[in-house]
Amino acid sequence: PAERLGHGAVPAMSLADNGLLTAFQQEGMVKHGLIRHSRVEAFARRIIETFAVKTPGSHTPARSLSGGNLQKFILGREILQQPKLLIAAHPTWGVDVGAAAAIHRALIELRDAGAAILVISEDLEELFQISDRIGALSHGRLSPLQPTAATSATDVGRWMAGQFDHPTTTAA
Repeated sequence: PAERLGHGAVPAMSLADNGLLTAFQQEGMVKHGLIRHSRVEAFARRIIETFAVKTPGSHTPARSLSGGNLQKFILGREILQQPKLLIAAHPTWGVDVGAAAAIHRALIELRDAGAAILVISEDLEELFQISDRIGALSHGRLSPLQPTAATSATDVGRWMAGQFDHPTTTAA
């Protein structure tokens, strides 16, 4: 999220505790209403290692991380739960090139594992790089979804202007 702190993570909480926010059910972190701290720590360490999050450790407060590292942690927390659907709004906004590449790889790997991923982004280059199909919203309407390989930036621009009836625009 564009506002990582406060929306995707609680600033004052440790990375381990932030990992618990959405993963407590799938990762067996809570049993009979009690938090299993060893599992919480293990999950946070797995996120940190898998997504190369630069941090002193899982007890580090979320607010101490750079934007790119916090973005990788948040995305890692969600991806390691292997969701069937992931909605990623501006997944690489404000991160460096290396973090963006890592995020793209993680999204593609999740997709290849069978998940549906909806990426919302203003970065057309990013969308063309990681998407199978692409569409645009205009005045509350969604254009027909097209295979990305058969779509140009001009097509997307037309859709953004509300011109959905162009001859190259067909239902996917």
